[in-house]
Amino acid sequence: MDVGARLQAIRKVKGLSQRELAKRAGVTNSTISMIEKNSVSPSISSLKKVLGGIPMSLVEFFSLDLEQSSNTPVVYKADELSDLSSGSIIMKLIGKDYPSRAITLLDETYPPGSDTGDDMYAHEGEETGVLVEGRLELTVGDETFVLECGDSYYFDSTKPHRFRNPFEAPARLISATTPANF
Repeated sequence: MDVGARLQAIRKVKGLSQRELAKRAGVTNSTISMIEKNSVSPSISSLKKVLGGIPMSLVEFFSLDLEQSSNTPVVYKADELSDLSSGSIIMKLIGKDYPSRAITLLDETYPPGSDTGDDMYAHEGEETGVLVEGRLELTVGDETFVLECGDSYYFDSTKPHRFRNPFEAPARLISATTPANF
């Protein structure tokens, strides 16, 4: 078994750079690089330490079916999207089965009179989106914006925020947040 190639494949599937894995595992970036290039053959304890940064056990490392991971869909048909609807707001998650997703990508529909609630949301990361149909009200902190079709936004999602559709027509939004929270 090629330990270096296996480590590299698993690291990539998990969405980690060599630098990030090294930081998490408490080893140098060059250690990860040398293992992946098979320049060094890590001891069991060294490999265990590196895998702790993923996190993954030795058993998982040697038994994980990487072939299955490489069969992750690239295209998601409309009827394959995960339904995360809440109340009257329709939310469809794109790429739910993608391993170690770094972002949440949503197709959202806000019927007239709908909103995300009286309480404002706040979470670590960033949020962005583009309104593809209708009009939508976005409140971030103390500011309220009216988005028209084609308008987009990008903000630090630690700021309290909410969405509302006080208009007569449905609004459709394509949005993304980091880190992946669904």
